[in-house]
Amino acid sequence: MALKELQDAREKTVGIKQTVKAIKKGLAKTVLLAEDADPHLTGTVKELCQEFGVSIVTVPSMKELGKACGIKVGAAAAAVLE
Repeated sequence: MALKELQDAREKTVGIKQTVKAIKKGLAKTVLLAEDADPHLTGTVKELCQEFGVSIVTVPSMKELGKACGIKVGAAAAAVLE
């Protein structure tokens, strides 16, 4: 369900840096994190989501998340924007 929402979203972020920026600016509605991504990277995103009250959805793999974002490489994080 969340992957479909990401695919259909008009505005989204792809990657840790862009997702962190969107959370800090209050633009992120839902954040998707890949379960196989480095916990050192995704930990920061999780903390920010808790701080800013953004819901988190996990997906099985970076490859699957990257595909849903429309890119040919894996992605550790992505966000659907308001």
